[in-house]
Amino acid sequence: MKKRLVVAIILGALSVILGFFLDDKDVRNWSRDELKLLKSLSLQNLPPVPDDPSNTHANDEGAAQLGHALYFDVRTSRNGSVSCASCHKPEKYFTDGLKLAVGTNVGPRHTPSLVGISYSPWFYWDGRKDSQWSQALAPIEARHEHNSSRLKIAQLIASDETYRSRYEKIFGALPPIPVSPENASPLGDEENLRGWDNLTDIQKTSVTKVFTNVGKALAAYQRKLIPGQSRFDFYINELNEEGLKSSAHLTPDEVAGLELFIGQAQCVSCHNGPLLTNHEFHNTGVLTISGQLPAMGRYDGVRQAREDPFNCLSALSDAAEDDCLELTFAQDSNDLVGAQKTPTLRNVAETAPYMHGGQIENLLEVVKHYNQAPTSLLSHNEAKPLDLKISQITQLESLMYAFTAPLATEPKWLRPPNSAYSGSANTQTTPP
Repeated sequence: MKKRLVVAIILGALSVILGFFLDDKDVRNWSRDELKLLKSLSLQNLPPVPDDPSNTHANDEGAAQLGHALYFDVRTSRNGSVSCASCHKPEKYFTDGLKLAVGTNVGPRHTPSLVGISYSPWFYWDGRKDSQWSQALAPIEARHEHNSSRLKIAQLIASDETYRSRYEKIFGALPPIPVSPENASPLGDEENLRGWDNLTDIQKTSVTKVFTNVGKALAAYQRKLIPGQSRFDFYINELNEEGLKSSAHLTPDEVAGLELFIGQAQCVSCHNGPLLTNHEFHNTGVLTISGQLPAMGRYDGVRQAREDPFNCLSALSDAAEDDCLELTFAQDSNDLVGAQKTPTLRNVAETAPYMHGGQIENLLEVVKHYNQAPTSLLSHNEAKPLDLKISQITQLESLMYAFTAPLATEPKWLRPPNSAYSGSANTQTTPP
């Protein structure tokens, strides 16, 4: 009897020990499929910035230098107080930390990051622009942003010796630019419209061409803004074929959050690829922006992109018709009502608040939103309730902090250029 008891105790102990190691192995190793998915999320797999057929100067270093100076130049605004860097601040990963953007006035949308945006085929929350250069032009003439005009921008290029010299080396001889009126544009207030009516057709064409080239230079600069590898990437890069989960790069809570990210929470359905975004549009039941009607989102955005005089198919684009298939075949069905663009999760812990109107203050509330998946005011919420426990919600939140890293961009591009460019904003920034 005593021998059998001893044997039972020993076998029991061995069973516990064996079970511990088996469980440990099961918990600590990623499966082959999980490992393949994780590897696809690493920045090591991020290809070079794709070419932009609509902008033949997209990879021109001279164009990037001109765009860099213009990006920080407050003279691109009507009142001389707003530059691109006013809303897309380098020290905030090219966001502004505000619910709604503030230029010369308060805007209708939250400022998204510009980091890595050159990989996207669509721009703005609703995708109403189909190139980075056409997007760069819109804020200049928007009344709540720069509130300027295309003639004023052309006059700036013509009157600044450094800008003029740079411009002509890239785009050729500058055409004659009228010195008056002060503002003229087919968009904007009465002054802009009146000034535009007073220009000849040849002057309108010349001014618009210079304005377009300014957008292409700004895009060439913004293509330099690339995310850097974070603890998240270091963790994935070190995973071997056995997929061992333990690592010095991620905490146990962050690893548990990663399990949820690619598993039960299915964040990876939309936040996939090295930039943690599919560049698509989704309705996830986010509350309407305070004081505004529910946004139609991508449903309106795709229609605006097709009507845009600066789109890929326009005469101002450098692309051939076959290069514009994204625009030609863009989906425009009713299920895109209320859909907003999926933002990158790179550096997301540093770019609060969140959503297209800054409706959600912090990451914990963002995860709670997706856990509940509330009814959408427009169309339907694509997200479904996750039924996560409180501990799982905090684990998923903790993972988001592992996406933060300094940019893989030369520091010189993250601050205003030197005084070689007269009129450049003397803004002091601390590069991330």
